[in-house]
Amino acid sequence: QIVEAAQIGRLECFAALYKRYYSSMAALAYSILADSHLAEDAAQETFAIVCRDLHYLKNKDKFPAWLAGICRNTARQMQRDKAKVVPLNEVSANTYENDSSRDLDSIRQAVWKLKARNRELIILRYSDNLPYDRIASLLGISTQAVNGRLIRVKRKIEKILKRNGFTGG
Repeated sequence: QIVEAAQIGRLECFAALYKRYYSSMAALAYSILADSHLAEDAAQETFAIVCRDLHYLKNKDKFPAWLAGICRNTARQMQRDKAKVVPLNEVSANTYENDSSRDLDSIRQAVWKLKARNRELIILRYSDNLPYDRIASLLGISTQAVNGRLIRVKRKIEKILKRNGFTGG
């Protein structure tokens, strides 16, 4: 019903879509761009495209997956347009305050070594705190597939961390 109302042009319904999906789209874009400011730009651009192209959506039940596809394409285009993607290094190696910040940086680096589809799954789950059903809806897969993929991805992260000598808990 929200999608139908937005198609009719009700701004308040489009605002509801924006409110519901913006943070997820920013997280999804971040999984590609590794830059929070660019990710926010990509999320906003995504909604501008959706506003323009909503009439192309054939199946309203597929809206979350359709939205995520537009967001991925937008972020990839931004990545191509940018000469160099800045790696995730929000915590500088020179400013470590304790072991937990070193551990966090090691985990971040491991996440960025994953394939894009695995990285976006981890970021949606643990950075945007989305429940499995919302992730499934966004990615166009079942909740069981989300669970299985998360289990496999966490194992991959663990292997990367062990390979890099991570000794944290």
